[in-house]
Amino acid sequence: MPNRDLVLASSSPYRKQLLARLGLSFETASPDIDETPHTGEAPEPLATRLATEKALALAPTFSNHLIIGSDQVATLPDGTLLSKPGNHNTARQQLKRSSGNRVHFFTGLALVDSRTGTVRTHCERFDVYFRSLSEPEIEGYLHKETPYDCAGSFKMEGLGIALFSRLDGRDPNSLIGLPLIALNKLLREMGINPLLD
Repeated sequence: MPNRDLVLASSSPYRKQLLARLGLSFETASPDIDETPHTGEAPEPLATRLATEKALALAPTFSNHLIIGSDQVATLPDGTLLSKPGNHNTARQQLKRSSGNRVHFFTGLALVDSRTGTVRTHCERFDVYFRSLSEPEIEGYLHKETPYDCAGSFKMEGLGIALFSRLDGRDPNSLIGLPLIALNKLLREMGINPLLD
């Protein structure tokens, strides 16, 4: 299969930086989808569905491309979803609830061949164990890093690492928003090998 043009269906600078690590040329475009969970939808199917919908939303515009979609869902042990906080107060509440807990992250991944309609998906789970955080630590972290556009209210690639006692998962890139190990596998299945292309 000849090389195909890649599109990242995301406006996230974090996902763009991750994909750039593979050394492949790609475009980015922001999909417009409704990210509201369906009633009773579990985190893993939700993350996979949203990743797929993001990629499919761009297929009419990029009709001869491989389109990468990704979306992340974080949950507390009781199943409560942790969204992007958007502001300081919500981020503080999320970190207070995460303190001393294990938080599950599900990063959905979709690779869509817009020419053939082929869709391949994967969902990567990664568990983060938060240490018990004091209120001054939470405030200090939020003021230093302002992670208001990040699910779970932290930046794994930055100072957020100081919030944790343990990480458990296959691919830490999934915490930043794009599971590169799984993406490499899907790309190879579609005829693109970053080591050879």
